[in-house]
Amino acid sequence: MQDSSPTIDVFTVHYVLKNAVGELVDTSEGSEPLHFVYGSPEIVEGIQRAVKDRRVGDCLEVTVPPAMAYGEHRADLVRKVPRSMFEGVENLQAGMKFQTNTGTEAQIVQVMGFDGNLVRIDANHPLAGLTLYFDLEIVGRRSASAEEIAQGRPLS
Repeated sequence: MQDSSPTIDVFTVHYVLKNAVGELVDTSEGSEPLHFVYGSPEIVEGIQRAVKDRRVGDCLEVTVPPAMAYGEHRADLVRKVPRSMFEGVENLQAGMKFQTNTGTEAQIVQVMGFDGNLVRIDANHPLAGLTLYFDLEIVGRRSASAEEIAQGRPLS
């Protein structure tokens, strides 16, 4: 009997990410390409859908709406906290990022500004609420090993 389950692939992709006005946000140019197991929650859905039926050598222009990227910007993730929560941090400034370990998982927050003794922080992903514009080049595609599938990431 033949196994008819679909194979899961590891993709290797070079990318250029731009914002709505064409400014460079991020790129793999000059560094390692992005390696991911198809279906991994660590890679935005829009990229995965774009490469799914593609081959090595394909170049794509992909527009990814917030719902298929980092989600909409959520006002409930922007809040004010006492400055005392940053005790020991010298010269606290807007733009600084911190990892918090409250609740069940770690969260990255960015300092957005100040209101007296309160610090306005934002726990949204920096790209939340934005449409993303990618230029992608598929430079590798292979079947994932059972261990890579189980771990959700490439091992090499």
